[in-house]
Amino acid sequence: MTASLEFRPGFGRVFVKTNAAMPRDFFLREREGLTALSGAGSSLLFPKVLELSQSKTGGALVLELLESSPPAPAAWEALGRGLAELHRRTETRFGFPTDNYIGLTPQENGWMGNWGDFFAERRIAPLVNRLERAGALSAPEAKMYARLLEKIPALLAHAPPASLLHGDLWIGNFLATPQGPALIDPAVYYGDRETEWAMMNLFGGFSEAAFAAYQEDWPLPGDWRERQPLYQLYHLLNHQLLFGGGYGAQALTAARQYLP
Repeated sequence: MTASLEFRPGFGRVFVKTNAAMPRDFFLREREGLTALSGAGSSLLFPKVLELSQSKTGGALVLELLESSPPAPAAWEALGRGLAELHRRTETRFGFPTDNYIGLTPQENGWMGNWGDFFAERRIAPLVNRLERAGALSAPEAKMYARLLEKIPALLAHAPPASLLHGDLWIGNFLATPQGPALIDPAVYYGDRETEWAMMNLFGGFSEAAFAAYQEDWPLPGDWRERQPLYQLYHLLNHQLLFGGGYGAQALTAARQYLP
């Protein structure tokens, strides 16, 4: 993907994303996610989509330019409160009206009523299948993930609300703007809000002040850290698929915590 700053008549400086190698609907799905997040009524900011073009060779997304700077302590606290507000936007089922993407990987969002089933069938299983087809898993590793998939519904029987999630919240997708905290590049769906924090903690960079503000507003269940490695497994498997390297070993370490 390429990105650039441009001047557009009537808009001024804008942020333009293009990529001829992306799926044709990639930027459409991003626009849908940003629309859902900006309509949730939280204090968080999301860039406005100004133009969208699609073609057989990719497309372009023209976004409002959000100026940012290193976050002050107040920005971290505002991020935590804003996430609590966002997560209070809930659905009766888990998923999203359309499938979208996590990075460049298709993300399945078909609605399901049970969270454990959703996470097993819509999150972990598709990535394991893709890795198997790519020859990235040994036979013992594939069998181990098959065993884990059978256990996931019981491991996630805590019945969380279906919260609206950014879905891919690593530090690079957070901006501290003069108007408040902003989030970009979402992979939106309705799911367990604990998954948001699992991703935020996976690669680090977020201040503890953000978590403290969130906990003050809407505390996570006391046992949420027990599920964190399982939720991080989704992102580790995706990184293994996209980048290879040591992510496969990290994914195996996370998975083995839940197997005898």
